[in-house]
Amino acid sequence: MSSATETLCGQAFGARQYHMLGIYLQRSWIIDLITATILLPILIFATSIFRLLGEEEAIAKEAGPISLWFIPIVYYFVFSLTIQNYLQAQLKNMVIGCLYAASFVLHLLLSWIFVIKLNLGVLGAMGAMIIASWTTVIGAFVYIFGGWCPNTWKGFTTAAFSDLLPVIKLSLSSGVMLCLELWYNAVLVLLAGYLKNAEIAISAFSICVRVSNELGRGDAKAAKFSIKVALATSICIGVFFWILCLVFGNKIAYLFTSNEEIAEAVSSLSVLLAFSILLNSVQPVLSGVAVGAGRQTVVAYVNVISYYVIGVPIGALLGYVGDWEVTGLWIGMTCGIVVQTLVLCYITWRTDWDEEVNKASKRLNKLFLKTLEESNESPTQD
Repeated sequence: MSSATETLCGQAFGARQYHMLGIYLQRSWIIDLITATILLPILIFATSIFRLLGEEEAIAKEAGPISLWFIPIVYYFVFSLTIQNYLQAQLKNMVIGCLYAASFVLHLLLSWIFVIKLNLGVLGAMGAMIIASWTTVIGAFVYIFGGWCPNTWKGFTTAAFSDLLPVIKLSLSSGVMLCLELWYNAVLVLLAGYLKNAEIAISAFSICVRVSNELGRGDAKAAKFSIKVALATSICIGVFFWILCLVFGNKIAYLFTSNEEIAEAVSSLSVLLAFSILLNSVQPVLSGVAVGAGRQTVVAYVNVISYYVIGVPIGALLGYVGDWEVTGLWIGMTCGIVVQTLVLCYITWRTDWDEEVNKASKRLNKLFLKTLEESNESPTQD
């Protein structure tokens, strides 16, 4: 839902309505905080939910305690994602880079202390992630509230509670669009839990999904500034990691596990993983273009058809009926991504950008609020 902040802040900054960025940020905080709170029962009752879904008891029991540790992460996302979009709209990418670089170093240090030295296991790893993650938010608060965004942050205002409905609609469209994409991977991981040797299947599939998404993901946020540059950059990055996965595919799993059986399962998927990385270097940029143009609803429909009408059925068919197991699920996922990428390419190519500019202008004018200075300067009428 935070991608709505990206759309509104990016377009407001381009229209020189600088003071609106801070108001949009606060509106997103209100909407996302309420949404995150509504979602808490899913994390609190994770074990019961997995049991209802028929997952193995060992997996269901393990998910319960870990899911509770994700509650601080959910609230971290409320602030980190919205602030990231707010700062990126102002081209303050270096600030974001420094904050996350510092968080990364702290994360490594805390993980080493909690997991290796104190032998706290998974809970130590979660604690390290929570502390490191929230340092980025605290650092961002210091930067924003400390006066380094004078044009876009005018302080907290009750104006943030006005005109929430249009922002809610755009946030919901954004949420549906991106959740359909995120849930696609999650559904396939869930399906892996019903295969033979479920724990091995889930571990191998989760590692591949993580590697594919993270290595293949280009700078999607830059798409609204320059589609060609973003695509070229992301494709170059994708090709680089595509080659790495083809060459070192049998070694990648050891970055995440020491289990030989899991590593072997990941190795068997290395070729599919390599091509998924290549696809994921293009797809996020095209999604970023849609977000920048405020076309989340259109992409939501594309995601439903690509992922759930095509990808999941093919994966389930090959995985269960064809007895290809994890390989079949992964082929289904890849088919969905291919279809989505091709459709988004066509939509981007056919887009009338002059018309999109007019739509953005109309949206901004509806949500525009005058600054206090502008209000005082307006002539009074008898």
